[in-house]
Amino acid sequence: MKKLAKVFIVSMACAVLAGCSTGVETSTINTNINDGISRIGFAVSTLNNPFFVSLVEGAEKKAEELDVELLVVDAGDDIAKQVNNIEDLMSKNIDVLIVNPVDSNAVAPIVGDVINNGIKTISVDRGVIGQTVDVAIASDNVLGAEMATQYLLDALGENAKVAELKGIEGSSAAIDRGKGFHNIADNSLDVVASQSANFNRAEGLSVTENILQANGDLQGIFAHNDEMALGAIEAVRGTNIQIVGFDATDDAIEAVNRGTMLTTVQQKPSLMGEIAVDTAVKLILGETVAPVIGVEVELITAN
Repeated sequence: MKKLAKVFIVSMACAVLAGCSTGVETSTINTNINDGISRIGFAVSTLNNPFFVSLVEGAEKKAEELDVELLVVDAGDDIAKQVNNIEDLMSKNIDVLIVNPVDSNAVAPIVGDVINNGIKTISVDRGVIGQTVDVAIASDNVLGAEMATQYLLDALGENAKVAELKGIEGSSAAIDRGKGFHNIADNSLDVVASQSANFNRAEGLSVTENILQANGDLQGIFAHNDEMALGAIEAVRGTNIQIVGFDATDDAIEAVNRGTMLTTVQQKPSLMGEIAVDTAVKLILGETVAPVIGVEVELITAN
């Protein structure tokens, strides 16, 4: 049975710091720390996604508040471009790199170069596989996916036929959300399809259409992000297929309220951006910072 007006709030068991576009490739906020010019570089995976726009806006807000220089570069979900972006940031003598990887594995070599050059490094939302950054900031994607999948299970019942729309292969978010999904689904649901739609709304639509052609009795879909879930909604119009998303973007929350999306996991991208810049400043000033900072997630359902 569908449960209404429930919100589940979970925090990771690790330290959380207090304090808590666009199309513009680079934005700059000028400033000084301790009478010396300090620069923070922020290599974001894409600004063609509302979640990451909010992430950057949070970082820019905190940079302005703390009066630090923030250089934001957008990779447009292209790992080769992100590598070039990071090389460019290094040439500008940044003191700290904040990186939101396109691909958590593929970004590792260039992040290794950053570390070897004595530049402090922070990963945000997605981790860097194969490198030890100074600080990793992220939501608990595994737990969030488990929560959402359990909610889908409660709505559909045991052995319901479901599909998984996966994010960009190799990204830590896709890896962790897939793990959380399968931790619940593999024991209680019938997963009939698992395909990547690259965190993209248009691909979410087309991939879901293909899955439906082969699985006319599909009952539910777990999407690794809201953009894919929103695309899936278009594909399943006129059916009773239940769809779960992840990120709680404005469009997704509206869909939950309309009843076209069952639930979405709310991260706090703006807060993550603020924490990333706040942490970068602490690293510049030589303060001790926790190596892992978790940001709470919430399961948003209709009310």
